[in-house]
Amino acid sequence: MSVDALVPVEVAKKAEDAGVIKGNTGAMKLFVLGVLAGSFIALGAVFATTITAGGELGFGLSRLLGGLVFSLGLILVVIAGAELFTGNNLIVMALASGRITLRQLLRNWGIVYVGNFAGALGVAVLMLLSEQYLQGGGAIGRRMLAIGSAKTQIEFVPALALGILCNILVCLAVWLCMSARTATDKVLVILFPITAFVAAGFEHCVANMYFVPKALLVKAFASESFWSEIGASSADYSELTWASFFGSNLLPVTIGNIIGGALFVGLVYWFIYLRNVKS
Repeated sequence: MSVDALVPVEVAKKAEDAGVIKGNTGAMKLFVLGVLAGSFIALGAVFATTITAGGELGFGLSRLLGGLVFSLGLILVVIAGAELFTGNNLIVMALASGRITLRQLLRNWGIVYVGNFAGALGVAVLMLLSEQYLQGGGAIGRRMLAIGSAKTQIEFVPALALGILCNILVCLAVWLCMSARTATDKVLVILFPITAFVAAGFEHCVANMYFVPKALLVKAFASESFWSEIGASSADYSELTWASFFGSNLLPVTIGNIIGGALFVGLVYWFIYLRNVKS
């Protein structure tokens, strides 16, 4: 037995084997695990929104702290166990080795993506019912609206690029977790890549499945006392719509996440370590 971290070639083989397992997992199990992952990422987003509300911190420090606490989401996914669409982009390694089919890969991605959305949206609804957005004199609700509004105003190409950069870091975090021997190792290797992507303002499709719908729910259903408290109205967020969410954010960010995770991490490491290895 060894307590040393796995070396990259061993991680590559482990990632390929994990892809085979994921490609053959039953649909119901995938969906439920996908719901859990969406919920976990949403809880990290709740934490980050709460910590960065109010604006007392400077820009850089606020981003740093928000990214640090957002890491809770992936920590829960990896250690508690769940299926996250962005991390599952690494399944492409098993496809490239011919150990699963394209149909199996797309089946996994599709089921997990829908599950992630259901989990994230469920947390968004619960957060609305909790009226947490009223806390801090409406500061948390204002922060929710600011995040959602900003995300729906990103142009297509920048959103695509931000999605690519984001999932490079997310999949590298998952990759590093596969080298780890203990839960402590996994937590530590998650912190820096995830904090980096949040601090840099990169775009994660599953996180956005919480951030933007939560802002839309606040816009639609917030109490009159909330709008009076923050001195604004729903009309001030006219650019924040379901159409702008799906068309201007979720679509390009999802495509970018796939490119970043599957191509720039999964296929690159497959090419380096596995392309000449017989399965």
